[in-house]
Amino acid sequence: MDDTPVPIPRETGRRGQVRRGIFLLPNLMTTGCLGSGFYAIISAINGEFSVAGGAVFVAMLFDGLDGRIARWTNTESQFGKEYDSLADMVAFGLAPALLAFQWGAARLGDYGPLWERFGWLASFFFTMCAALRLARFNVRAGGGDKRFFEGLPSPSAAALVAAFVWFSHEWRAPGLIGLAIAFATTACAGALMVSSFPYPSLKQVDWNKRVKLAYVVIVPTFLYFIAIEPPTMLLAMFATFAASSPLLWAWRRLRRRPLRGTSSGG
Repeated sequence: MDDTPVPIPRETGRRGQVRRGIFLLPNLMTTGCLGSGFYAIISAINGEFSVAGGAVFVAMLFDGLDGRIARWTNTESQFGKEYDSLADMVAFGLAPALLAFQWGAARLGDYGPLWERFGWLASFFFTMCAALRLARFNVRAGGGDKRFFEGLPSPSAAALVAAFVWFSHEWRAPGLIGLAIAFATTACAGALMVSSFPYPSLKQVDWNKRVKLAYVVIVPTFLYFIAIEPPTMLLAMFATFAASSPLLWAWRRLRRRPLRGTSSGG
């Protein structure tokens, strides 16, 4: 980590205070992301799984604001980038994995020690992949196509796991099949994070561009249904997003495969 102190403008009086406040604002958003992740962990330990799932999504909101505010105010720094990665590791690496573990590992233990180990390994695998994903992103942040992420972004993977547990928590007795699916989803989300599948980046969206009329109708409709049934809608949204790139890749591979019995030459 770069320990070089970040220079602060030397303006005095009210103007200097405003500049200092603007500089600290992105880091306050990052702290909000870190605090939400920590609260999700505490809630999961206490068995408040719905609250923990909601806290992960609050962390996503803070994570989306810190970088955008830093770019808008021209206060990006190496310190902020490193701090953001550490906060992401807690909120999107540890919190979802612990949420899944606390919710299902105890129940899996009722079916034998092997199933309990499966839950433990799936949760750890997710955390490990989140760490690898963030490290790879930091190394390659300066290059590549800015319109796409390589692998599923860690906030989206965390949202998938949190929404699945939040949705499944409404079942009183999910049973062995439901628990196995939950931890398989956790492991798959981890694998997608370290995959090479491209996912679109919303960071490159031009928010000053004219909005189409269809978006004015679709976006409020989505927000309305999310407000009515948050876990169901959020699970559907992030599961669709996570599966979109692998399904698109498989579709392209199938289209390129030649038919049996056909000749490639004349």
